[in-house]
Amino acid sequence: MGHTIVGIDVGGTFTDFAVLSDGSLSVYKIPSSPADPSRSVLQGVQDLAVDGASFVHGSTVATNVLLERRGSRTALVTTGGFEDVLEIGRQSRAELYNLDLEKTPVLVPTDLRFGLAERVEFTGSALQSPSPDEVRKLALAVAASGAESVAVSLLFSFLNPLHEEMLLEALREVDDNLYYSVSSQVLPEFREYERTSTVVVNAYVGPSMSRYLGNLEGALGSGLRIMQSSGGSITASLASRQPVRTILSGPAGGVVGAYYLGEMAGHPDIITLDMGGTSTDVSLCPGRIKETTTSTLGGYPLSVPMIEIHSVGAGGGSIARIDEGGALLVGPQSAGADPGPACYGKGDHVTVTDANLILGRLQADRFLGGRLSLDEDRARELVGLLAEQMSLSVEEAASGIVRVVNASMERAIRAISLERGYDPREFTMVPFGGAGPMHACELAQEMGISRVLIPPNPGILSALGVAIADIVKDYSRTVMLRGDDITPQHLEREYQLLEDHAREDMFSEGLDLDRAVGQRSLDVRYVGQSFELNVDHPGRSRQFVQAISRSFNKAHRRRFGYSDPKEPVEVVNLRLKMVVPVEKPAPSPEEPQEGSWEGAVVGKKTLVFGGKGVEAPLVLREHLRCGNRVSGPALVIQMDSTTVLPQGWEAEVDGWGNLVAVPSGPNANNN
Repeated sequence: MGHTIVGIDVGGTFTDFAVLSDGSLSVYKIPSSPADPSRSVLQGVQDLAVDGASFVHGSTVATNVLLERRGSRTALVTTGGFEDVLEIGRQSRAELYNLDLEKTPVLVPTDLRFGLAERVEFTGSALQSPSPDEVRKLALAVAASGAESVAVSLLFSFLNPLHEEMLLEALREVDDNLYYSVSSQVLPEFREYERTSTVVVNAYVGPSMSRYLGNLEGALGSGLRIMQSSGGSITASLASRQPVRTILSGPAGGVVGAYYLGEMAGHPDIITLDMGGTSTDVSLCPGRIKETTTSTLGGYPLSVPMIEIHSVGAGGGSIARIDEGGALLVGPQSAGADPGPACYGKGDHVTVTDANLILGRLQADRFLGGRLSLDEDRARELVGLLAEQMSLSVEEAASGIVRVVNASMERAIRAISLERGYDPREFTMVPFGGAGPMHACELAQEMGISRVLIPPNPGILSALGVAIADIVKDYSRTVMLRGDDITPQHLEREYQLLEDHAREDMFSEGLDLDRAVGQRSLDVRYVGQSFELNVDHPGRSRQFVQAISRSFNKAHRRRFGYSDPKEPVEVVNLRLKMVVPVEKPAPSPEEPQEGSWEGAVVGKKTLVFGGKGVEAPLVLREHLRCGNRVSGPALVIQMDSTTVLPQGWEAEVDGWGNLVAVPSGPNANNN
């Protein structure tokens, strides 16, 4: 028997497991335990009884600690005179005309900000070096402050880390029990505000993540890997030291899984729609998984590599309510796993799941494969109270809830497509998560998207993505090169330094260097610009600088709608992604089989569309075979998700088990 890999994704409502063994996939799903996520993880592993398996975990611990602001008491040490860099921030305003806008609270209070009398200039030379006594005195002050963790971010330490190294050594001598986060180790790049914010977030969530992973690794073994926001996994020990790299861990797994299935099925240009219990995450993949190094979570800038994902508070557990003006609102608050939607039998909140149940889009006695029965009477009662406030019927109120949540998801898709220079009509939508396939066809119809690919196990796709993710380590270096300094020889020397450090680092973690592949890219901007775009390294191109400029101008035109090839460019950062490939299942496509899909029909169901009820077949997905075509309206049910096919849509099972839905009849002409 071959090696078994278990991918684990902890969501706001359910914890999902994807078990890969000998090329076969099995799935499992249990309710999450928000108070202690490890309980549901360990319970699922015990239920699965997978002896000798290795585990890859998509963790939400760091995310939740930051969003709920329940991290450790954190101190910040920076260059003297720059103690308030987090308070000052940038001039940009999230809402330009909101006079009552409240700033995001700073994670480090004033009394925990310490300045060190040191200065490194922009060339990397030390203008002012602190004495050992000054460094020790500051270290003692930090230790006496009551801080649990310390973030160290000195000016220009990305060019010369000597002073940060002196400070780290002194801090460890004074108190080795503190959690340390040092900018030259976490993010050796320029921009002191973003760098300091990233390092502070790392320190703020670090102790909680370190404890969680320590307990989990003790139970599961030292082979535990953790999913990063960039779409690759790292060791649990590195995730404990740099948890800021796991902030979008779970959603990243979903994009990796969706792209893997889409590319295998011949659809590499996809828009992912991950609708879970708490939120919806969308990402656009134009033949590749897109990354960014400039993102924000909870109002805090983070400059580590992440898959470009846009999140909105629109999930199955999103709470519907009437605001002071009488408008219907849905989300971002969620009923979560406990108490959950009203139809779960414990909560009193009306949610999107309750609305879908009333509209016939969920089968009450087959939820989670029959392991959880939904209470439709309770859902009707509570949605009815909401309907009375709007003078509507129960079905009309439920339809309104679905329309509002669909509008939120539509805005999210526009943000990653039209607002970034991409036409969504040229992409295939891949919905997943427990709720994604219920909303995908209606949403695609609104956006003009003419193909929806529903994976074989949409409810656990994030767990599958986590399981198949390559082992990835990201490295970067600020160089600030322009004009004659941009030469292949100069960049090669700089990259060699990065690669030498990367190989030494990976060797210390026991990774297979023989299988490691380095992927180079550059952050480039016009001379005088404030921000840059990432482009691939041109390789051994004879017209080296021209190749960089062409790639940058193409990216600039797509992103901003214009470019100026006559303007000189500047190379700001070098980036290196070291990838150790993980073996992925490569199934052969099945041949279409004879026979009708009617054999998968197990009953009839009344579905409500546009306020009108229509009778539709209830189809068991596990009984569908390659080549089967299902005509809408229909409800396709399975253990981990439910697919809603509206009237005017038709779906066919492809060779890989995906359900590929397209408009038919009049709808086909409108897309």
